[in-house]
Amino acid sequence: MDTIKPSPQHHYHFVTGKLAELAVREVVASLAQKYSFRYSIGVMPITVAALMTPRWLRRHVDVPEEATHVIVPGYCDRGLNELSESFKKPVICGPKDCRQLGELFGEGFQQPQLDSYRTRIIAEINHAPRLSIKEVVRQARTLQQDGADMIDIGCEPSDRCVTIGDYVAAVRSEGIAVSIDSFDSWEVEQAIARGASLVLSVNSSNRNAAADWGCEVVVIPDAPNDEKSLAKTVDFLAARNVPMRLDPILEPIGAGFAESLVRYAEVRKKYPDAEMMMGIGNLTELTDVDSAGVNALLLGICEELGIRSVLTTQVINWARSSVRECDAARRLMHYSVENAIPPKRISNALIMLRDARLTPYSESALEALADSLKDNNYRIFAQEGQLHLLSADVRLSDPDPYRLFEKLLQQPASDNVDPGHAFYLGFEMAKATIAVALGKQYSQDQPLDWGLLTTDEDHHRLTRTSRHRQRKSSDSKSPE
Repeated sequence: MDTIKPSPQHHYHFVTGKLAELAVREVVASLAQKYSFRYSIGVMPITVAALMTPRWLRRHVDVPEEATHVIVPGYCDRGLNELSESFKKPVICGPKDCRQLGELFGEGFQQPQLDSYRTRIIAEINHAPRLSIKEVVRQARTLQQDGADMIDIGCEPSDRCVTIGDYVAAVRSEGIAVSIDSFDSWEVEQAIARGASLVLSVNSSNRNAAADWGCEVVVIPDAPNDEKSLAKTVDFLAARNVPMRLDPILEPIGAGFAESLVRYAEVRKKYPDAEMMMGIGNLTELTDVDSAGVNALLLGICEELGIRSVLTTQVINWARSSVRECDAARRLMHYSVENAIPPKRISNALIMLRDARLTPYSESALEALADSLKDNNYRIFAQEGQLHLLSADVRLSDPDPYRLFEKLLQQPASDNVDPGHAFYLGFEMAKATIAVALGKQYSQDQPLDWGLLTTDEDHHRLTRTSRHRQRKSSDSKSPE
């Protein structure tokens, strides 16, 4: 949605349906006072704005002569040029929800361009030799689509894989960069020969072999708190011109997490120009918490310290979307650091459990909605701990969807609730209940916003026609 710069010389004509009329009047009056623009509101002879089409609007909108712009609901995002030509005025597509009209004038969340990032994602396929080559390739493709820049083939520490080169070659044939995670020098040599370009990891136990690999390596200490061993391996490899990334090792909470963060900062000070890597799976996989926030925090640390690559896994269920989360986080944190601003109101991709903000209807707006309804289609609202169910002659509310449905069935107008309608209402009320419990915005027939995990819903909303009214209409006809 584009933004506009309001002016006292502007007169905006807002187009809406009957159902949202009062809410639109409340929101627009507040915005007009705040931004000093003139306005008018055109209420169309239709209940909900979602049913409007540009072609329909051309026949029904009466644009005042003094209007400088026409603002239509977000459902009318196609055919704007034709509308502008018809109205002889610029037509602007607003939000689908009238409570978000402030965004037209730059209020609230505005999505900046998050095209740039510096941190590369290495996604590990754990215990790859236990899987078929076909399955490893399938996972590699998926991880790359999710944002991974390199796929790490994780080997078995105690069981040499004699076909490791075939695994590497198969993934490389897809045009995907590969690293090999093994302390077995034979496996490493086979992997490099078939296209691996990075080795995880090297310390005093295998640095002699690493000098002959002709490949970039990740240097780690012999033990997480053994800083001297890291320095010795760095010096050894530097003297032999081996390209390297330094990883002081991130430890889990309870095993020295805070101290390990300090080590990353100290290594950065000691080697200001060195490439560094952080293995973040030690935190996301070993902490009972959804991984998105953890990944965001760690990518922020990496951005500030100039750590240009992270190694992540997504084995445990709460971390199953870690690569996608890291991809969103690296863009967000890069934008934040580059612009010296907190990573707030920049992207909603990682706001998954709760929503960034809620836009409830006022009590008077709900009252007006209830009074304006003339049909028996059910409208569901969820706000301030309550579920609301509205239709002609029906206004019910309850925090419990079961009690709400029980109340509905006690209404005289409930004879239109057949099994299909009951399923639809149950589905929507389940979403509304989740929204109330978590603090999310609920909009009927729209998916809940789960950040980067949001998926579109196929709307199978049924036309709810009262069987009672059908029977009454049929009984009123004279027999032939």
